[in-house]
Amino acid sequence: MPPATTNLKTSNMRPDFVPDHVPERAIRPLLIAGAHGTLGRAVERICHTRGLVTVALGRAELDVTSPVSAEKVLDAVRPWAVVNTAGYVRVDAAEADAGLCFSENATGPSVLATACAARNLPFLTFSSDLVFDGEQDDPYTESSKPNPLNVYGRSKLAAEQRVLAVHPQALVVRTSAFFSSWDEYNFVHFAVQAARRGEQFEAADDVRISPTFVPDLVNTSLDLLLDDAAGIWHVTNHGSCTWAELARMAIERAGLSPDLVVPRPMAHFDLPAARPRQSVLVSEKGIVLHTLEHALDRCVREMEHHPIGV
Repeated sequence: MPPATTNLKTSNMRPDFVPDHVPERAIRPLLIAGAHGTLGRAVERICHTRGLVTVALGRAELDVTSPVSAEKVLDAVRPWAVVNTAGYVRVDAAEADAGLCFSENATGPSVLATACAARNLPFLTFSSDLVFDGEQDDPYTESSKPNPLNVYGRSKLAAEQRVLAVHPQALVVRTSAFFSSWDEYNFVHFAVQAARRGEQFEAADDVRISPTFVPDLVNTSLDLLLDDAAGIWHVTNHGSCTWAELARMAIERAGLSPDLVVPRPMAHFDLPAARPRQSVLVSEKGIVLHTLEHALDRCVREMEHHPIGV
């Protein structure tokens, strides 16, 4: 029986009482900050599948940049752990909005981490491959030296440093270019939908990444949290490709013509934020996910069987 329907007689217990033989996660919820974003919704969805009770809050209920708000919510919800999925995600817009980007991406996680540390609570937050500059030829591991090229990357690096300074047992998961069938705001969805309309799809062919399937990312991150993992971990699907190659693979799996993909250099898009020429992530800590090909098979199959908005 999942924890949400547990029949334990708790009505007469003290609020802070947890029986020795019952894990805290069977009684207390997992608090998700940033409930309305792609990752927040995915964490809530997968926790439900796994029988983990959650309380998912958006900006209106939990201002992650406010210590008062964070402390008030943690004391009211009494979670066994906190997962932060809130943040500023507009990489190019951040170049002209550094203050808000740093507030949401660096201050927010450090505020939550501080509140969690004071209550001895596990804390998970997500970071990015954009903390690296792409100058090395080999993939980046957890111990590689960061050197971000843009405001967004600098905000994520600041978050990593601040979080681990105030909460050394916190879990920081770096990931890259995530995609899923659960929302329409990701590169794979854009590519497949363009191909279904018979339109050409331009994509960079000189930037190498390690795309990540959201269900694999979330399940592995939750496993690490449940195992009391700490520090920085790289979580991506096994394999790497350029953006153009990713578009071709996704479109081909949808039964459409990969010739609709038009490879372009990244400079062609004239984006405000600089990107590393390669930001492939691998783990030196033994994390192995499904291959990228396997992940794309599942994603495109889900897109066909459960189209968004239908």
